[in-house]
Amino acid sequence: MNDNEERPVTIITGRVWRKKGGKAEGVHVMLVAPDDDSAVRRALESLAAEGFAEAELDQIGDMEGEPDEEPHLSAYQGALEGEVSIVTFDEPF
Repeated sequence: MNDNEERPVTIITGRVWRKKGGKAEGVHVMLVAPDDDSAVRRALESLAAEGFAEAELDQIGDMEGEPDEEPHLSAYQGALEGEVSIVTFDEPF
């Protein structure tokens, strides 16, 4: 990939906790980064800035197109605009 090409939106999935030992929430973090290491670093920094005490990241990959539904569609658009977008949800057990 050369510098003139648009970078894909990266998605990172995992779990987060607002306080240690608290209830886990599922998380999808979307952002544009030059590589996986930078993406993970920016995701963790953003999660900490949003007040999450702990994070466990499971998978990372590039999005293959725009999502169909909210809130992921807005998160995807935010990532294209340079934001680190965080979507949390109740994690099924």
